[in-house]
Amino acid sequence: MNRKMLKKAALSVALGACLGALAPTVMAQSATGAIAGRANAGDQITITNTATGLTRTVTAGGDGSYRLSQLPVGDYSLTVKRDGQADKEPVAVNVSLGGTTNVNLGGTDTGPVTLDSVQVVGSRIINRVDVYSTESSFNINREELSRMPVAQDLSSVALLAPGVIGGNSSFGGISFGGSSVAENSVFINGLNVTDFYRRQSFSSAPFAFFQEFQVKTGGYSVEFGRSTGGVINAVTRSGSNEFKSGVEFTFEPAAWRSKADDHQFDRVDGDGKPATAIYKASHDTSSFMKANVWASGPLVKDKLFFFGMYEQRQGNYGNTNNAGTEWSRAKSDNGFWGAKLDWNITDDHRLELLAFSDEASTDRSTSQYDFNTRVIGDSMGTSVDDSGGKNGSLTYIGQFGENFTAKAMYGVNRSQALSASPADALCPQVLIDASYNAVYTAMGKPAVSCHPSGSTSVVNHHDERKVGRLDFEWALGDHLLRFGLDREEMTTDRTTHYPGPPGMRYSVFGTTPGSELDNGAVVPGGVNAIVMGRRRIDGGVFETTANAYYLEDAWSVTPNLVLNLGVRVDGFDNKTATGASFIKMDSLVSPRFGFSWDMKGDGSTKLSGNLGRYYLPVTNIINYNFAGGLIDERTFYALDGWRAATNPITGSGYMEPILGAQIGPVDDSYNLPVDDLRQSVSRDLDAVYQDEAILGFQQMINQAWSWGVNATYRRMPNAMDDIRINALCGVRHGTLWPIANPGDKLTLWGTKDMGCAQDGWVTIDTSKEGYMAGGSDKIMGYFKPKRTYKALEFQIDRAWDDKWAFNASYLWSKSEGNHEGPVNSDTNYGDTGMVQHWDHPANNQDYGPLFNDHRHQIKLRGSYKLNDMWSFGGTFTALSGGPITALGVAWPGDSTGAASFVTEGSGGGSFWHCVKNCSGPWDQREFEYAGRGWGGRMPWTYNLGANITWTLPVEGVDLKARLSVYNLLNEQEVINQRARYEKGPGVTRGLYGTGTRWQSPRYAQLVVTWNF
Repeated sequence: MNRKMLKKAALSVALGACLGALAPTVMAQSATGAIAGRANAGDQITITNTATGLTRTVTAGGDGSYRLSQLPVGDYSLTVKRDGQADKEPVAVNVSLGGTTNVNLGGTDTGPVTLDSVQVVGSRIINRVDVYSTESSFNINREELSRMPVAQDLSSVALLAPGVIGGNSSFGGISFGGSSVAENSVFINGLNVTDFYRRQSFSSAPFAFFQEFQVKTGGYSVEFGRSTGGVINAVTRSGSNEFKSGVEFTFEPAAWRSKADDHQFDRVDGDGKPATAIYKASHDTSSFMKANVWASGPLVKDKLFFFGMYEQRQGNYGNTNNAGTEWSRAKSDNGFWGAKLDWNITDDHRLELLAFSDEASTDRSTSQYDFNTRVIGDSMGTSVDDSGGKNGSLTYIGQFGENFTAKAMYGVNRSQALSASPADALCPQVLIDASYNAVYTAMGKPAVSCHPSGSTSVVNHHDERKVGRLDFEWALGDHLLRFGLDREEMTTDRTTHYPGPPGMRYSVFGTTPGSELDNGAVVPGGVNAIVMGRRRIDGGVFETTANAYYLEDAWSVTPNLVLNLGVRVDGFDNKTATGASFIKMDSLVSPRFGFSWDMKGDGSTKLSGNLGRYYLPVTNIINYNFAGGLIDERTFYALDGWRAATNPITGSGYMEPILGAQIGPVDDSYNLPVDDLRQSVSRDLDAVYQDEAILGFQQMINQAWSWGVNATYRRMPNAMDDIRINALCGVRHGTLWPIANPGDKLTLWGTKDMGCAQDGWVTIDTSKEGYMAGGSDKIMGYFKPKRTYKALEFQIDRAWDDKWAFNASYLWSKSEGNHEGPVNSDTNYGDTGMVQHWDHPANNQDYGPLFNDHRHQIKLRGSYKLNDMWSFGGTFTALSGGPITALGVAWPGDSTGAASFVTEGSGGGSFWHCVKNCSGPWDQREFEYAGRGWGGRMPWTYNLGANITWTLPVEGVDLKARLSVYNLLNEQEVINQRARYEKGPGVTRGLYGTGTRWQSPRYAQLVVTWNF
């Protein structure tokens, strides 16, 4: 073979080793990978896991293609036997999580070859361009992460990917491709550990417990479903034939953390009332340390392996409340344990057992505090929060012949959220609204409650998910058939209520005589402050089941063109506390089509695309609130001053509000009865889905550099939420809040008492009717839901060569519509699937930029090895600001408020501002329109991280110390602002547009690792 032919063959083997993070992958929620490629017909390809000795052999088919699937992540040695002659030089190959490493073998007169000058990790062939995949994702392992300043949590890994941003900081989470924070999924070794109650969190494990991570941003195969956002897929470490162990210490002392800025906004509302918002944070402290010890090795050489880890974590946190009048301490001292067993029964059959516990408990105490003198006063009480749970999975993988693979898994994922205080039975909570801050400040900001936990309810919450799934692969010539099924049973056992004898939480507001309250009453003359008492009680045991089956054909039409033709069918069944179905959706068909074209046949240039539909399940918070009954009542009182009281738990003094005369009736319109679900859920309910189209191109520049471009389009054409219905039969009646598809058909049980001609099922088109405006009695419907995401992504990548690596991406995107998804970040409302999007037709009138719309994203990351002792790493993110929306409270032609006249968080708001005759009759008000983004944009945010790693330069001793600094420039730019423009028709809120959240201050972390 001449030099040119050798170089081309070598390039085929290396497969564009420098396309790094650009490479999409396959096998969506698998904890394994694959090796595939082309050789000569009849060649015998053998791979051996260098760590465990696992060996598999396959014979190339008549067209020269071969595939070895369901391989544990790691390094392998590949050999080929051609015409009865064994190759003399094995090739080192790396199998990445969820990917297919393509190894094309040399001609008839040569064995496998590798390009020695491409050394990504030693001389291993690394999966960089997966020509068998049509998905969008990137992989990163623990070794790569150790070279960069990445915070030790799964979300921080995901944020490295283009199009992934932090969500609303009030309830956390991350947003993939314009989706809300409640649409993602997280898997550990194939076990779904996503919170199914709200879908905004997940079970966790220490960073040191993981081996590799896969971040999927779109184009998932049919193996995966139940997500319209993104996926974090992680695989844990495993044992090998070599006994290994190590310790790791992580330190984050308070002295290494910069102080947060204090913020105070003194404004005047449109009615002349002072409005003050205070955010005291400069005294907050945080220190954290953890230590883990791990060991791994063979229990039986080449057969049975173990990996085990124990980690002890200690955290001490102190912070003031926003007003600076209370000091809260939180202390956690918890241990994580985790274990992995791998049993190679034979080379063709193996078992994997995973078990870990992330149970944790945090003790909290609250005391009075003088911010100016830093003096901590009398104790206000204590509370305890418990979280986490035990998790485990058992997986069997079997190879039957050379062409058929089967996998079976059973797993359990548990979590809990418990919050309790000795004051729960005796002390109600009292909150001070910003509208009363001026008076409260003049009072000296005394403690106003004997309860220590702010706005937290008394919560007893347990979740358990049981998972069973079967997956199969069958290679038939040019076709790779993949099919399987899975079932999840998700049970929530939860009760909540407000503390105190009446089970009511009190909020104090400044007000103006003549102002209208949410219950329709008017504030009497002489009343300048009111108290709203809210009583909210719910609870029960609820189960949801999710079933799916799928079929996919990965068809190698030519040696360079792969088509993925697949279909997935989902079914969801949400049940009441008695076990009866109340939301059941079957036969949800998700077609998927993708292609991957290896344009030059050597893995250096690839064009790929994907079209697919993805369904989102209904969260268990819907079962909890709609199938178990909900008492949610608001009562308004005049504030008749304050009186001194004694804390019955601590004996310290505080001031409690004096409730005066009740103003108007109890507002029980938010109650959800359980006695008749026929008015709680529409019979025409359709599942929420998203359609997605992706087109990508990747190309090597040379053996070190590569670039790529990717275009994505997503659309979510429907929604599911609670929707206000007050005129089912065209006649005004009490408000119903059924779960329905706004802007679409709705069928509920109507009665004569509601004005219907007779008792029976009533079907209406909610785009035209269902809501009757106040005053005018005009019948109208809701605006059709719509959400779109368009993005164009550019990346350039320099592969690690044991000296340096670099990756840069720029993403332009536009997220538009009239609803964010199942949460509402504009008003900080995170009860998934039951937010205020459809509390009034005005809430979703405008189609425009949504909360997660950040037009420009720039992300850089790199690492550099100076010598065997010193190395450096860095990350940088620049993100343009999101839109600022200015929500009004009224709507032309309607006397009913489009949002609460009392609280900022209740009711979504309208896109109309009253500008004339606002205090007169509702039908004489004049308005101006203010669509989404009317208030402009929040500022750009920048985040720079850097680290330096010292390695002991002694052969045979693996000792490292890494110092990382996060937010090196200590940027504390605003990342969330108040979006409520009005507090009454024509009465502006002085605090509109002021900040509510800011970037976290700079902090440093030291990690010391010693492996032996």
